[in-house]
Amino acid sequence: MSECIQISFAVCRIGIYTCFRALCCKGPPPARPEYDLVCIGLTGSGKTSLLSKLCSESPENVVSTTGADNIRKYWSRYYQGSQGVIFVLDSASSEDDLEAARNELHSALQHPQLCTLPFLILANHQDKPAARSVQEIKKYFELEPLARGKRWILQPCSLDDVDALKDSFSQLINLLEEKDHDAVRM
Repeated sequence: MSECIQISFAVCRIGIYTCFRALCCKGPPPARPEYDLVCIGLTGSGKTSLLSKLCSESPENVVSTTGADNIRKYWSRYYQGSQGVIFVLDSASSEDDLEAARNELHSALQHPQLCTLPFLILANHQDKPAARSVQEIKKYFELEPLARGKRWILQPCSLDDVDALKDSFSQLINLLEEKDHDAVRM
C-alpha cells in the first residue's frame, strides 16, 4: 500500500496533498500545506478502495478491514489533530446499514473534536442499481438541519468516476484552505 495511506482498522489518515498531487499535477508541485484528515465509514462503504484509487493503486487488491464493526467505538482515538473529515457511505446499502451510517455521521458531526471541521461526505457506489441519489441521502440523513452552520460537502462517487472523486477532494481542499485564510486574517 502506498506511503500516502496509513490504514488503521476502519479509520484512515492521509496526507491529502500527497495523493492529490500524484494524480493532478504536472511538474514539481507548488509548496502547499498537508492536511491531516480522518476517513471514516462503515465496513464495505469503500474507504480504502477510494483512497487507493486516488493514489493510483489498483482497488482490486484491497481487502476489507476485518473486525471493523467491532472497533467503531475506537474511532474517536483517531480524531485528535484532524483538520477535516471524509465520511464514506454506501449509497446502495440496505436500510439497516444506511441507518447505521446515518447514526455514525450524526455522531461525527456532533463530536467535540470534529464539529468545527469541514466534512466531505462521499455517497459511494453510485454505479450500482440500488444507489440512492445525493438528494435522497441528504434528506434521509437530515443534513440540512443537522449540519446547518457547518462546512460540509455531499458528493456522489464511484470507483468508475475518478474525475468526480478528484473534484470532491478539490472542494474539500478549498474548504480547508478557506479555514487557513480565515486563521491568518484573525
